[in-house]
Amino acid sequence: MISRGYFASRFGLDEALLGRVVSRALDRGAEFAEVFAQHRVSDAIGFEDGQVNRASTGVELGIGVRALVGDQTGYAFTEELTEPSLLLAAETAASIARGPRTASEGAIHTVALPRLYAPVPLWAEIPAAEKIRFVERVGAAIAGADPAVVRAGVAFGDEDEAILIANSDGLRVEDTRPMTYIYASCTARRGDRVESNSHSAAGRLGVEMYADGFLDGLAGKAVASTLALFDARVPRAGEMPVVLAPATSGILLHEAMGHGFEADFNRKGTSLFCTMLGRKVAADFVNIVDSALEPGARGAIAVDDEGTPGQRTALVENGVLVSYLHDRLSAAHYGVARTGNGRRESFRSAPLPRMRVTTMENGPHDPEEIIRSVERGLYAVDFANGEVDIGGGDYSFYVKSGFLIEGGRLTAPIKDVNLIGNGPDSLARIEMVGNDRAIDPGTWTCGKDGQSVPVGLGLPTVKVRSITVGGVN
Repeated sequence: MISRGYFASRFGLDEALLGRVVSRALDRGAEFAEVFAQHRVSDAIGFEDGQVNRASTGVELGIGVRALVGDQTGYAFTEELTEPSLLLAAETAASIARGPRTASEGAIHTVALPRLYAPVPLWAEIPAAEKIRFVERVGAAIAGADPAVVRAGVAFGDEDEAILIANSDGLRVEDTRPMTYIYASCTARRGDRVESNSHSAAGRLGVEMYADGFLDGLAGKAVASTLALFDARVPRAGEMPVVLAPATSGILLHEAMGHGFEADFNRKGTSLFCTMLGRKVAADFVNIVDSALEPGARGAIAVDDEGTPGQRTALVENGVLVSYLHDRLSAAHYGVARTGNGRRESFRSAPLPRMRVTTMENGPHDPEEIIRSVERGLYAVDFANGEVDIGGGDYSFYVKSGFLIEGGRLTAPIKDVNLIGNGPDSLARIEMVGNDRAIDPGTWTCGKDGQSVPVGLGLPTVKVRSITVGGVN
């Protein structure tokens, strides 16, 4: 949390002005009003064909005003931070209501926030030359790693984001959110065959993330995962046991189940989980959480975009679905406490229930024991494109890399495999959960209703009794 005053000192958004904007948004009978201010400065640098070939800087500054009446939302935003423009945005948002003013404003107060990342902007003072050095080192390491490598690509980005939330409950809170990412891709050729793969890392961290050893390791992983594809084979198609490797396999949990836990889908009856609250959905040793409290993680947030402090939310406890992911609207609808999942892409959008860092907790099984339990199946390590029908729960994921399991051992590497299944069905088919939970450090970004937000995900080793594997016949 930054000390209150970032927006007041830089942009003139002092207490008196915030109060007038909130008050104007209540004037037509809204039950609740809120101001969300955002200032985000970001840099991006790309490397390709042996050189840095693009660089850009972005600056976003603006304010969104929200007015609520029951389940209805009025929303307006402005990039002009003058009082007339702010009051006009408030009047526009307030037009959702039609009546005399009824709500009163609460006493001004703030909230204590967890410390998950540095409390000051981290990237503004880092010279561009240092950032260019990062991408050049990774690009050169990939290009020189093996004679088969024909192309190296690197994308680097950083940002410092400051937010302010002021609402008619009297809440006033500010926060900074650093972010950085690096993505390394490799293309290699052997004869007529060309293979490509990538590796990435991200977090709410500063320049300390980019030690030379880390950069060299990132390049090495991109090259190794690419060259491994030359020895990979396409497995036979069919339904079989699938063991999900720790960390990256959490994308299946995020997409096939996590979205189904978001309360707006359940409130509207479009998630298969809308009738399952309080019911058994998995084995006793399955526990799923969504947490904002993973220090430095890409999906960590000290406070959500409605002002609710970051927290850990249990979704499935001992196999029972115990909660959805709530924002203000859905929590009021269900009559429960907010879970801190109200997130938005920018000041241009109203918040929605969104995931933060979604993982499965450790289970009772040894990872090697899990693999030994499979006579013939698949060990899925890394994933690429996926499609999910949130309402029906059906999913399809492309496995970028993995291994066959034959006779209880990992054998040949695999490629060109799709996993096809149904989220609630796969959740019910989990037979074993390992004790090696890991959070993937990759550049995960979640899209929903046209808004993208950074998220995290993870998993221990997990055995699903059967999933349909699309390979060859």
